Amino acid sequence: MKTIGQTLWAIPGGHIPLRGTGHEPELTSHDLVCLLNMNDRDAHIKITIFYQDRDPVGPYTLKVPARRVRHVRFNDLIDPEAMPLDTDYGGVIESDVPVVVQFTRLDSGQAENASMSAMAFPVDEPQVLPDKAKK
Repeated sequence: MKTIGQTLWAIPGGHIPLRGTGHEPELTSHDLVCLLNMNDRDAHIKITIFYQDRDPVGPYTLKVPARRVRHVRFNDLIDPEAMPLDTDYGGVIESDVPVVVQFTRLDSGQAENASMSAMAFPVDEPQVLPDKAKK
């Protein structure tokens, strides 16, 4: 089987809802990342979280076994620091082998639950913009 994916992904629009309704843990409001590893070797993942008003936190490290999928709630990321609720964030996911990344949010803050899912942004090569201040 052909390997697909990238080694660098970005998720710019994270926000773990503060409240939830319904049965826990199934209906706990959460953000979640789905990681697909189609390789013949394990994927070692590093997640760095960026905030609007403070320094980045990370890396959060995890492993996705070879030829497997893993779903990880951002709510469950606690080392090096627990993710805060009701706070805007963005994330960068790095892997030592190509993986596919999907982002999902469940907002169960009201009786009418809302769920959304989107592909993370795959980064081919990091883009560095020229410094316009230099002449």
